[in-house]
Amino acid sequence: MRARAFWVTGPGHGEIREVEVGGPGPDEVLVRTRYTAVSRGTETLVFRGEVPASEHERMRAPFQEGGFPGPVKYGYLAVGEVEQGPADLTGRTVFCLYPHQSAFVVPAAAVTVVPDDVPAARAVLAGTVETAVNAVWDAAPLVGDRIAVVGAGMVGASVAAVLAGVPGARVQLVDPDPARSTLADALGVGFAAPDDATGDCDVVVHASATSAGLARSLELLAPEGEVTELSWYGSRPVTLPLGGPFHSRRLAVRASQVGTVSPRRAHRGYGERMARALRLLADPRFDALVEQEVALDALPGALAAMAGGGGPSLCLRVSHA
Repeated sequence: MRARAFWVTGPGHGEIREVEVGGPGPDEVLVRTRYTAVSRGTETLVFRGEVPASEHERMRAPFQEGGFPGPVKYGYLAVGEVEQGPADLTGRTVFCLYPHQSAFVVPAAAVTVVPDDVPAARAVLAGTVETAVNAVWDAAPLVGDRIAVVGAGMVGASVAAVLAGVPGARVQLVDPDPARSTLADALGVGFAAPDDATGDCDVVVHASATSAGLARSLELLAPEGEVTELSWYGSRPVTLPLGGPFHSRRLAVRASQVGTVSPRRAHRGYGERMARALRLLADPRFDALVEQEVALDALPGALAAMAGGGGPSLCLRVSHA
């Protein structure tokens, strides 16, 4: 059968191409896509051709075709319905780490069934919420902690939404855009501009992808505190002030990356982490993360706008209807 897929053809350029999709073999499923979503930080770096050569292999998506900087078919937030496959999956709505393509065949083990109480349109956030779950496992917050999440984009907002469930915690979403206060309200957390954020934090998670945001994250920590760093900078250099009180207050920065299950919860595994993310998405608060929806045909232009600094700064959902 024929399907339609989005390809990055070179730095700053993309197009929709027709592709061949074969029938599923044993232990495979044919999925008809309903929605995909753009992971803004990573996918705009891919679109601009800014994946460093040293990371070309580590940055490969599970079902990527082609290579960096292009042509490459890249993406990992897809929800659809199983049209053919094992009887227990046929007709079920599933999530898969697949690029933007209208239909695809993958091993049955590569899809996760979406719970009945999670709408397909919200389930496209599963990969981002999985990143948030891993970050929270890395940050290891405790009951009553003072917490700041710096950067109110798609990932940072997801982290704040998950952290809002920590009993007794004070969670503050920090961003220079005052309009993000509405998002914080929808997620049930506090909001502050960077200069007004409350310090002496036990936990700080950074997701702004800026040097200024990371520097401010260190300033917000209590002594012996640790910043959990989620931002992916690609080939851009990062300036970090490690003078001043950094050593005297014994501060730390820990990298968090969804490609590996947090060593603090390594016994949980990838499957359990994804299942936990999908269960969290039964909460309608996460609908606040979807800022815009476009048809697949409009994706090349939408990604070009995002790569140039415009377009939605939260989730761009792509309809394959």
